[in-house]
Amino acid sequence: MTTPLTLAGPTLVDVEAARVVVGRVSEVTPMETSRYLTDVLGAPVHLKCENLQRTGSYKIRGAYNRMSHLTDDEKARGVVAASAGNHAQGVAFAARELGIAATIFMPIGVALPKLQATRRYGADVVLRGHTVDEPLRAAQEFAERTGAVYIPPFDHADVIAGQGTLGLEILDQVPDLETVIVPIGGGGLISGVASVLKRRAAAEGREIRVIGVQASNAAPYPISLAAGEPTEITISPTIADGIAVSKPGALNFAIIRDAVDEVVTVDDDDIAKAMLVLLERAKLVVEPAGAVGVAAIMTGAVHATGRTVVVLSGGNIDPLIMERVISHGLAASERYLKLRIPLPDRPGQLARTSEI
Repeated sequence: MTTPLTLAGPTLVDVEAARVVVGRVSEVTPMETSRYLTDVLGAPVHLKCENLQRTGSYKIRGAYNRMSHLTDDEKARGVVAASAGNHAQGVAFAARELGIAATIFMPIGVALPKLQATRRYGADVVLRGHTVDEPLRAAQEFAERTGAVYIPPFDHADVIAGQGTLGLEILDQVPDLETVIVPIGGGGLISGVASVLKRRAAAEGREIRVIGVQASNAAPYPISLAAGEPTEITISPTIADGIAVSKPGALNFAIIRDAVDEVVTVDDDDIAKAMLVLLERAKLVVEPAGAVGVAAIMTGAVHATGRTVVVLSGGNIDPLIMERVISHGLAASERYLKLRIPLPDRPGQLARTSEI
């Protein structure tokens, strides 16, 4: 006898319906095996490669599902969103496919490849402010002023159902998984994936552990879960800008509180090392936010005894930032060292330094 699981947010029926919708534009991304991470964890590790998804991340799933549910009147009014990158590209791509005008507010200084990609998909991009919060306020004001429909990055049932389609794919590809490790920003991806995995596991009378990972400089979930409610924090700079969110989504928090077993954090050095490992060992380009799950395994922040899936949530990274991150990862791994030695302007100093 199995006991049905009661969770907030979309049901399995909602997510199955979303898979039909999302399947019109998304790819079924590869599931790769990592021998290196298997040795580190002591259990089989698989990598779900959403970094190879169209637009370079899973965000297309939730954006397309949400926008497919708009009425004809809402579509005619257009959509607006705010994002530093992946959500912007997901919304812009979905808008193009659905024939909807899109306006995207992005922070000044956003990575050039993300800005160019968003514009190539046909969106009208407006640069505003220097943090994610400023474009967010500008987008909401734009929606109130023009009647455009605001497309949230994570806190909406349709978005969560769209992201939950990733959970269905994971079960198709690794039906006997025991643990899944997922990056967390606002919580849209993990709330969708956890909803699917926990409901399926309950129906089948088994356990699947769901572990979330945040960057230590932008980790509102551990504090919020301890407080019992979504709590806003002050974010410090982090290379994982794709998951740098100051406050959990309300619906996301409710699902994560009930369906996620553990939330851990990793620092920027660990993330840089993980990106380097993925590049060298798996030949995969993954952005910092997408590599936090691998970082959690490498640091021992997570422990698993059964078959484990790590979600690589995105691969959109500026090549210039990639160059710096690789150098940082090599230095953090004690494989690269740069020295600066000031010398007096006197004959023989360079020779003496070389001898030393």
